[in-house]
Amino acid sequence: MTKEDIGVWDVCTNTALRRASRQLSQLYDDVLAPSGLKITQFSLLSQIWRSGDASLKTLADLMVMDLSALGHTLKPLIRDGYVELVPDRNDRRVKRVRLTPLGLRKQEEALALWAEAQARFEKSYGKTQSEALRKDLNLIAASSFADAFRSG
Repeated sequence: MTKEDIGVWDVCTNTALRRASRQLSQLYDDVLAPSGLKITQFSLLSQIWRSGDASLKTLADLMVMDLSALGHTLKPLIRDGYVELVPDRNDRRVKRVRLTPLGLRKQEEALALWAEAQARFEKSYGKTQSEALRKDLNLIAASSFADAFRSG
């Protein structure tokens, strides 16, 4: 096999994963389009809903994002009135993130569309394979994996 016969995704796990992620994001975005949300925004709204009144730092950790990337992703959601930042009761320097009533309605609206995208994925990829893939990806996203990777 020559270098012309293979793509970098055939030998680099990160490249293959990012390539698949971009395609899957585009497919989910197409299904979510009627809601006006991208899959990244829906995922963030859903995590905020699950997390309750999480701090920005906690939310960033849960999303495996740095604070600047989280801030960038939150800006349009704040602008559109779906999310608000509120000071922590005990430490006003800490900002907490929560859905507004409008954000909760938008998340619920998009949830039905997401369920359709999820069903399409499982039909195309297979239910058992989908469950196994999510399990593997959640393992890779865990801090314990990052620790093991960094330690070599």
